[in-house]
Amino acid sequence: MTDARLRRGRGSLAFGFFVQGVTFALLVTRIPAIQDRYGISDALLPAFLAAVPILAGVASVVTEKVVARVGPAVVLRWTQPFVLLALLAVGAGTELWQAAVTLGFFGLAVGALDASMNMLGVSLQRAYGRSIMLGFHASYSLGGIVGASLAWAGAHWHLSLFTSYLPVVAALLPLALVGSRWYVAGGDGPVPEESTEKGSGAVAFTLLLPLCLVMTFAYIGDSTVANWSAKYLQDVLHSSEELATVPYNAYMVTTLLGRAVGDFGVRRFGAAAVVRGGAVLAALGFGLVAAAPGAWAGIAAFTLLGLGLSVLVPQTFAAAGRLFPGNSDAAVARLNVFNYVGFLIGSPLVGALGDAWSYRGAMLVPMVLVLVTVVYATSFGSRGARYGGGHERPRTVDVG
Repeated sequence: MTDARLRRGRGSLAFGFFVQGVTFALLVTRIPAIQDRYGISDALLPAFLAAVPILAGVASVVTEKVVARVGPAVVLRWTQPFVLLALLAVGAGTELWQAAVTLGFFGLAVGALDASMNMLGVSLQRAYGRSIMLGFHASYSLGGIVGASLAWAGAHWHLSLFTSYLPVVAALLPLALVGSRWYVAGGDGPVPEESTEKGSGAVAFTLLLPLCLVMTFAYIGDSTVANWSAKYLQDVLHSSEELATVPYNAYMVTTLLGRAVGDFGVRRFGAAAVVRGGAVLAALGFGLVAAAPGAWAGIAAFTLLGLGLSVLVPQTFAAAGRLFPGNSDAAVARLNVFNYVGFLIGSPLVGALGDAWSYRGAMLVPMVLVLVTVVYATSFGSRGARYGGGHERPRTVDVG
C-alpha cells in the first residue's frame, strides 16, 4: 500500500512538473504578443520582465514559512491552478495596469509553485532512496516543448492570447486538481553518508552557498540560450530568421533527453560525477558557440549545451535535500531564490557585454561561470553515496 501510494505520488508530481512546463512556455514564448496587446514600450518591457522573477523570489522565501505549517503538497495543490488562471488573465486584459497586476500575480504564484514542487521532489527522492529528481525535471522540459509548440500554433493561426490560452487552461486545470489528490511527501528516508549532523538541522548559508552559486550559474547559462540564441544565430552567424528559431528548440529537446537518462547516470556514477560532466559539456558548448563559423555549427553547439546544462538544476535541488535532510524544505526554498537571481543576471549581462564588446566574447562569460561548477562538484556528494546504492525500497510517507 505504501509503495503504491509513493508511485501515485511520483506520477502526479511528474504531471505537475509537466503542467508547469507548458504554462511557463506559453507565457515566455508569447512575450512579443503580450507586448503588442498591452502597448508595452521597448523601454518599459525589461521592467515588466524583471518583476516576474523578483516577485517569484519573494514568494519562494515566504513559501518556506507557509510549508512549515501546511506542508508543500497543500501549497502546490492550490498554487498550480492559480498559475494557470493568472496565465489566462494575462491573455484577457487590455490595459497596462492589468498587465502589471496579472504578471505580478503570475510571478508570486510561480515562486510558491517552483519551491513547493521541488520540495516534494526532494522528499520523494529521499523516500525512494535513489535518484528520481531528474525525471521530474524531464517532465518539465517535455511540458516546455509542448507549450512552445502550442504557442507556435497560436501565433501561426493568428489567435488572440486569450483564445490561445483558454483551451489549454480548461484542459489542464481540472487535471491538475485531480492529480493533486495523490501528492505525497516522503517521510524518513535514508540519510546519505555525506550528510553531517550540522547539515541535518538548521540551514546554514555557508553550507548552502556553493549550491546557490551553481544554481545561479546554471540559470545564467539557461537564460542566455533562451534570450540570445536566436539573435546570435541571425546577427552573428548570419542565418535566416526561420533557421534562427532552431537552436532553442534543439536545446529544449536535448535538455529533455539529458534529464530523461540523467537519473541512471547518477545511480551508476554518483551525483558529483554527473554534475562535473554536465558542467564540462555545457562549458564546451558555450566555447563552440563563441567559435562557431556558421549557423549549423552554432546550432550543434547549442544542442550540446542542452545536454550539459540539463543535469545541473535538478541535481542542485537534490543536493540541498541531502545536505539538510532534517530541513530540506527550507533549504530548497532558499536555493530556489537563486534560480531567479540567475535569470535576472544572465540576459542583461550577455546583452550588455554583446553591445559593449561582441556577442562572441559575451558567450565566454557563461562558459567560465558554468565551468566554475566543477570546483563545487564535491558539494553534490561522494561517488559512493548514491542514495544507498539505489536498491532501497520506498519508505513510509506522510500525505501532504
